[in-house]
Amino acid sequence: MSKAKELSPEQFRRMQLTELDMLVEFDRVCRKNDINYVLFGGSLLGAVRHQGYIPWDDDADIGMLREDYDRFKEHLNELDPSICFFQDHDTDPEYRWGYGKLRRTGTKYIRVGQEHLRCKTGIFVDVFPMDDIPLSVFGQVLQDWYCFCLRKILWSEVAKYNTPGFWKIWFTLLSKIPVSFPFAGFRKYTERSKNNTPNRVRCLAFPATGTLYKKNQINERYGMPKSWFTDRAEYLFEGKLFYSSRDYDTVLKYIYGDYMKIPDKKGQEQHSPFSKIQFPDE
Repeated sequence: MSKAKELSPEQFRRMQLTELDMLVEFDRVCRKNDINYVLFGGSLLGAVRHQGYIPWDDDADIGMLREDYDRFKEHLNELDPSICFFQDHDTDPEYRWGYGKLRRTGTKYIRVGQEHLRCKTGIFVDVFPMDDIPLSVFGQVLQDWYCFCLRKILWSEVAKYNTPGFWKIWFTLLSKIPVSFPFAGFRKYTERSKNNTPNRVRCLAFPATGTLYKKNQINERYGMPKSWFTDRAEYLFEGKLFYSSRDYDTVLKYIYGDYMKIPDKKGQEQHSPFSKIQFPDE
C-alpha cells in the first residue's frame, strides 16, 4: 500500500474548484434536457450553511431518482469532454461501485489502498441514483442486508489487500465471485424503480442515508421521500446556482440532526487520504 498523503491548503481549494467545474457542466446538461437532480448530503449542507463548500469538505455529491439518472446517461455525449466524463460500471467495466462519478478530464486521483484497481481515475463528483425500497419495514430490512452483502462483494477487491487475518481470507474468497453477480442483484431493484411509485428511495450501493449520521425512526430509516428529489429550489453555491431540495430543513435534519452546529476539529478532517493526485494541465 502506498503512503497516505493529504491535500495542502492550496491543493484543497483547487480540488473544490475543479469539482465545481464539473457541477456546472452537469447542471448545464440537466437543465438543457429537463432532468431533475439535487445537490445532496454535504453539498446541500454547504449550500445552506456556507453558500458553497463546507470549508473542510473535499467532495461534492449529487442525488437523482433512478429514471432521471438513466435519462442523464442517455445524454452523456452532450458533456464537454474537455471538462469531464461520466463513469459507472456500464461505461467502465473495471469500475466496481454501484453509483456513478463525474471524472475531471486530464486528472488523476487515487485513494490509498486502491492503486491496483484498473478502472479510470480522476478527481470526481459522486452521482447517486436513488431506487425504490419495499413498502414494508420488514422488506426494507431484508433489502438493506441483501444490498450490504452485494456491496461487500464489490468492495472485496480493495479489502483483500487492506484487511488483516480472517477478514483478509474472507474478502479474498469474496473477490472470486464474478463482478456481474452483485450488479445483477442490484438490477432486480433498479429495473422496478419508477418516479411515480409511492415507495421511498435510497442509493442501494451505499449505506442508507438515514442510518449514517443520525438514527431516524425505523419506518423512515431506510429511505427518503421522492419529493426531496423532485420538489426543488435553486441555491447559491460558490457563486453559481444549482438545484437542491426545497425542504432543505427536513432533509438536513434527517441526515445530520442539528445541522447548523459546527463540528469539532475531528469532524473537520479530510475524507479520503490519497496516494496520487494530478490536477488539470499538470
